[in-house]
Parts: sequence; C-alpha cells; structure tokens
Amino acid sequence: MRTKDLIAKRLRREKALQRKNRNQQESKRVPTSEVRELEYTIPSGFPEDVQAEAQRLPIASIPTQELLRRRDMRDVLTFTIDPDEAKDFDDALSFQILDTGNYQIGIHIADVTHYVQEQTALDEEAYRRGTSIYLVDKVIPMLPERLSNELCSLRPNEDKLCMSVIVEMDPNAKVLRHKICRTVICSDRRLTYRQAQDMLDGELIADQPLLDALQVLHRLAQVLRAERFRRGAINFETPEVHFRLDENNEPTEIFFHKSLDTNHLIEEFMLLANRIVAAEIGKKKTEKEPRPFVYRVHDNPDPEKIGKLSQFIKRFGLNLKISSNSKTTHKHINALLDDCQGRPCQTLVETLAIRSMAKAVYSSDNIGHYGLAFPYYTHFTSPIRRYPDMMVHRLVAKYLLQSKALCRSDKEELELSCQHCSDCEMAAQMAERDSIKEMHAKWISNHLGEEFDAVISGVTEFGLFVQLTDTLTEGLVPIRTIKPHDYMHFDEENYCLIAARSGQTYTLSDPVRVRCTKVDIDRKLIDFVLVEE
Repeated sequence: MRTKDLIAKRLRREKALQRKNRNQQESKRVPTSEVRELEYTIPSGFPEDVQAEAQRLPIASIPTQELLRRRDMRDVLTFTIDPDEAKDFDDALSFQILDTGNYQIGIHIADVTHYVQEQTALDEEAYRRGTSIYLVDKVIPMLPERLSNELCSLRPNEDKLCMSVIVEMDPNAKVLRHKICRTVICSDRRLTYRQAQDMLDGELIADQPLLDALQVLHRLAQVLRAERFRRGAINFETPEVHFRLDENNEPTEIFFHKSLDTNHLIEEFMLLANRIVAAEIGKKKTEKEPRPFVYRVHDNPDPEKIGKLSQFIKRFGLNLKISSNSKTTHKHINALLDDCQGRPCQTLVETLAIRSMAKAVYSSDNIGHYGLAFPYYTHFTSPIRRYPDMMVHRLVAKYLLQSKALCRSDKEELELSCQHCSDCEMAAQMAERDSIKEMHAKWISNHLGEEFDAVISGVTEFGLFVQLTDTLTEGLVPIRTIKPHDYMHFDEENYCLIAARSGQTYTLSDPVRVRCTKVDIDRKLIDFVLVEE
C-alpha cells in the first residue's frame, strides 16, 4: 500500500474514533470532574472494543515457545524503583558482577508491543491518546489498566517479557559493549525511591546483594551524570509542587518534591538506554539513506531569545555570557542557574531560562538533543505511557531483531506520527498545568483573608503577578488595589510599576507581603492585595 493511502486510511480511522467518542459522550451526562479532560479532547474512558480486546489478552504463564525466543534473565538480581503511588512499572534494572570485575547491567523495559499489535483497537486508541496524562487527582492512562498495571507492569515475583539494553560497564562507568534484545525477567523487589534512598543511607536494612547493587549503580550513575554535564547538558532541575489530598481529592497541603539520589540513579540509566538505542539505529552507515526512526530532538536555542534573557537578568545582578559556540553557551547557562540559587529571583530566572530554550519534540529527522548534549537520542524506556516509545520498540524489532511483524517505517508516515505525538504531549502538559492551577485555587480558597510571603513574578499594566514563597501559588494583585489614591505608571521597558506621588517602585522578584481576597476555582484565578508594612 502506498504511503499516501496509509496516511489517508489512518486519518479515516481517527475521524471514525472521534465520531464514536462524541456519540458516547452525547449519550450520557458528563460529570463535572471530567469537563477538564474534554476541554483538551482527552478521553475519559476506553471504548468498549478496546476494553474487550484488552480483556482477551492472556495473563496466564508465558508460552514455552515465547520463552525460547528470548534471553532468560530470571535468575539475575532484578528490581524496580518507582514513585510510592506507581502501579505501572515499565522499567527494571538487573545487576551482576562479571569474572573480569566489570558489571553487567540490564535496563529492562516492558515489551508492550508484544501484546499491542498494529492495526488493532488497542493500538489505534493508544495512538490517538499519544501519552498518559498525570493530573493532580487522577491518571488518564494511554493503555487500559489490564495492560498498564497488570500484564505489562514489571511486578515482583512475576515472569515478564521485556525489550532490554544489556550493557557491560567497567568500574569507571565506561560502556565496553552492549546488546539490545528480547528478554524474560522476574523482578525480585519493588522499591520506592525513598526506600532505595534509605537503603543507601543505611536507614533501612537491605539484603546484602541488593545493597551492593544499589551502591555500585549509584556510584556509576554519579559518574554518568557528571560526564553528561561535562559534555554540556543543562541542569534544569526546578522544584516540583505536590499536593496532599484528602479522601475527597481536595488539597490539604502543598509541598515540594526534592529529587533523591535514587531518582538520579534511574534517570541516568534510562538516559543511557535511550541514547544507546538511538545511536544503534542512527549511526548505521550500511545504507544509502538513514533508516527512518523516531528521535527525541531538541534544537539549539534562538540566539535572539538568549540575548533577551542576558539583558533581562542584568537587573538582578546576574550575567549570561553570549557565545556562538553551543558548548560554551551550555556552560554559561549552567553557570547562570548556579548563580541564582537561593535568590528571590531564582524561580523567575529558571522559568525564563527554560522559556528561552526550544521545545523538545519527536521527529524522524535527527538534529540531536541540545539540552542533554546527546547527538543521538530517543524515547525507548516508557512504552506503557508514551506512544513514541512503542513506535521505537517496533522499529528496533524490525531493524535489529529481524522481526517480520507489521511496522510503520515509511519516513513520511513516521513524521506524521511524530507530529501527532508531539501535539498530544503538548495537550497533556496543558491539562496537567491546569490541574495544578485548579488545585492551587482549591487550596487557597480555604485560606481567604490570610497573609503570605511572596515575590513579584510578573508586572503588567493591569497589576502585579505574585508567587507565594512557600507553595508557588500564583495570583494577581490588581493595579487598582496597590495605591488606591495614587496613579500607577507601568514602565514596560524596566518591568515595573511606579507610584506617581510616592515614587514607590514595584519590580520583578521584589519580596512582598500579600493577603488572599478572592478565588475563582472554575477559572483558576486568585486575587491578592499587598499588605503594607
């Protein structure tokens, strides 16, 4: 079938699915909690044919024939490390010491595409969604729970099918060789990030083999991380806001999540697997043209945006050197992020620095990943929650494992799918941000009339945007309330408001004291007034 015919067929399928979903939604009243999802055309449930197809998948023992096709790693020490609330364990690590003194490390990823075949209802629905969506109070999965939380989840003491990257590393974290293959594993332990960290810190007793593995992997990850930043990766590690919810999913507390060493451990080995897979495909020179593939790319920043950032931050006594050399620019951006640590302007500068960067997207054209400083990079490690990872698994099976299964590998159609997945990712991010804003509004609605420390995060002709220091809750101080008996002049060039009579100036990152006066939860709007000291 020609490429244009394939694309047309896919578009017809998508339109049919959209009509079906609309009809289903029109046949029943949509609960208020799901309105947010519909705003972004995010489905709230799975169609009946998708659920039926998922239910037909066997959860019984793996057939012997399938086991014989795979590398059996069930006897190797294997474990997962995930957040406390996670149920979809899509990656695991295995560890063993070789006779040479080197380490064999397995990065095992759930073999989702073994169960989700192309041109099935499950696959079409996963493609339509593109990604799982993580709202504050719920998860909207890309795949039905029978797959994401049961069949494909790498739960302990269960035989599971994986696509794996097996690496041999020396004690200096140098990769000596690697192999990408199908495996069967059996995880020995499910750990949370906190549990694994407590084991490393000696605050939680662990079996000696597991503790030894964690200690070695931690040390190797530190070397990988240091080397990555040495090559030019940018250290964007902004604070993550989390909410503690009651039994009705109402926020009772806001707190910051601090990345642990074990978060970095998993991150570095997932990054390693992603770049090994991308390089394995992208570096092949045996063909006249590169094989069509799905890359995760991040373009160089726009020099004009970097220039504006450099000028803007001078008001905070910060400097960003401008260089035509991308590696040098990496270095200067990291220096800026280090310099603003602990200052009132930290969150603002970090946000502006991120906005000055290009957005990472999926593409069939490899331009490298600027932020990670990788010439080859893809997404391979999360097929339960990201459709591009499923696409990569199929392409790896076709190119490296000589799979004859159906696989879209035409470059034109692949690029269309990449664009679709990038769009789905953006819609998911918008929904997730709105979910956070809504929870902020709900939380502070219980604190009307209370005072908070804040910093000015934005200045406009209609007022000041402020961000609470302890919770990062954002709202507006309307200009009419700042100096009711004075005229406020907006200095657009210097991003400040100036009181005409008193001469008082309000500018970015200034610390202020505010009181919450009004909350509109539906519109996610919060009003404050300044508290004069």
